[in-house]
Amino acid sequence: MITKRFIMALIGVGVLLTSASAFAQGAQPAAKDKSDGYGYEFSDDPLSAGGFGPNDATIRVRPGPVRTTLIRPRTSFVPEMLKSVENL
Repeated sequence: MITKRFIMALIGVGVLLTSASAFAQGAQPAAKDKSDGYGYEFSDDPLSAGGFGPNDATIRVRPGPVRTTLIRPRTSFVPEMLKSVENL
C-alpha cells in the first residue's frame, strides 16, 4: 500500500516537472531612431487648409423625402355613424 502511494506521488511529481512552462513575450527593443529612413512627416495642417471660412462655398444637401402614412384618419366618422343609427 505504501508502494502504491509512493508510485502515484512519483508519477504526480513527474507530471508537474515535465509540464510546459508559459513565459511572457520578451521586451521589445527601444524605439528606433528616425534616421533609419522610414517615416512620414506632413508639413500642411488640415485645419488651416481653405474651404472652412465664412465666405467660402458651402455644400448643401437636399433634404430627405417627407414620409406620409398610408393610414388616414376618418374625419367624418361620427356624422356617418349618426346617419346610420338614425335609420334604425
